[in-house]
Amino acid sequence: MLDTLNVWEEKLPDFDQEAIGAKYKGVNKEPMDQVETAVWDKIQELAVRFQQADRIVLGVPMWNFAYPYKLKQLIDLACQRNMLFTYDGKAYGPLLKTPRAFVVYARGGTYAEDSPTPASRCDHQKGYIEFWLKFIGVMEVHTLAVAGTTWGGKEKGEESIARGQEESKTVAPDF
Repeated sequence: MLDTLNVWEEKLPDFDQEAIGAKYKGVNKEPMDQVETAVWDKIQELAVRFQQADRIVLGVPMWNFAYPYKLKQLIDLACQRNMLFTYDGKAYGPLLKTPRAFVVYARGGTYAEDSPTPASRCDHQKGYIEFWLKFIGVMEVHTLAVAGTTWGGKEKGEESIARGQEESKTVAPDF
């Protein structure tokens, strides 16, 4: 079964006072009020979607040298203790046993070290996403960066996207 979660269409709750209250009450197995229960139920639903995945595929556009806030909102909601990871007071541990993920990073610009936007200083996208996937238990992460999709004009952007599509076709059969 294919489960598509579009962060722009999904009704993600705000990670506000009620969500924070629900989080700590949920982790500590304390009673919740009606609003907290509704938020905690949604958080658990999101975590279950990751728990049930035998593979994870992410399309991650670069926003301000990182990732969209809606993706971070999803991560902040779903990535809860005893759902996607453990913590025993001394060490963290992953709870997923997802064998692999494929992440396509879409970038308007290019991030070569000899450019005005070197990856070593400007790429806050790939490192965090890969850290998070490993943190929750994804064993193998494959990536494809499609860069230069808007910088340099429409024609160059279309060429970059076409190269990315071709490259993804080589990864897809083994994924």
